[in-house]
Amino acid sequence: MTTVFRTSVKPQEIRRVHQLVARAAALSDVRDEVEANHDNNRWWPTTITDPRVRMLAAGWSTRVSYRMVDTYAKVIQSADTLGFEVLAASTEAELAELVRPLGLTQTRTDYLRSLAELLQSWSKEGVDPLSPSADGDELIHDFARRVHGASYKVAQCALLTARGYHCGIIPVDSGMVTKLAPALGIDLPSGAAAHERMRHVLEAAVHARADDFRALAAEHGHQVTIPDDGEPTWWVHLVAIYFKRLYLNGPSPRLCHHRPLCAKAVGCSHRDQADQPGGTR
Repeated sequence: MTTVFRTSVKPQEIRRVHQLVARAAALSDVRDEVEANHDNNRWWPTTITDPRVRMLAAGWSTRVSYRMVDTYAKVIQSADTLGFEVLAASTEAELAELVRPLGLTQTRTDYLRSLAELLQSWSKEGVDPLSPSADGDELIHDFARRVHGASYKVAQCALLTARGYHCGIIPVDSGMVTKLAPALGIDLPSGAAAHERMRHVLEAAVHARADDFRALAAEHGHQVTIPDDGEPTWWVHLVAIYFKRLYLNGPSPRLCHHRPLCAKAVGCSHRDQADQPGGTR
């Protein structure tokens, strides 16, 4: 797997990220989803406190649709009740029975086995993935390289959930690469490396304008808890991913076809003109 090194992010990329988040945060349906998932995320709930199980949850959430979130939550709760050591020592049949509701039983079993091996190796090497001094980029690359079925996007989620929502990592899913990046006019490399580059762009934008993003959350009345001592990376991630889900996956008829040149993205005059007789799209 190609290592993706952090490179400079263009000022226009930072500006476009801020503009899109500003527009998305103002949308009531996006706000509702952000509020429902910010302080206690349905996919990675705070009730799961063992960081190893949280890493497991990040991998087992792949290829699970939003319609199955309740089923997924029950499987993860069962895994947490058993405990990571018991899971790692379970037989193939026992694990298959546990993850059967989610499908891809062998893939999820192999993910667990290789995750346990990686965590054991890190422990022997003196690597603490929860330590703020541990390089997140290096850990994500190592995780993606050594855990079966993991990619950059899974590794990002695993490190985020292990360290906590507000650790500074912005995970990037496939839709953010294929839908959000074009909406922002951001060029990405091909393949799995795109997830890392997009993460670097989003994180750089929040770092550069942390106070501005924090102000947006307050301006648009988002009822969320953002720690005073951290950048609002988790909030920006949720705003971006739910805007993508609600407006780009379709795409929504409210979405402007002139993005990224149109700073408003949704609800702009271009859409009104396109809906008039003789209007262009």
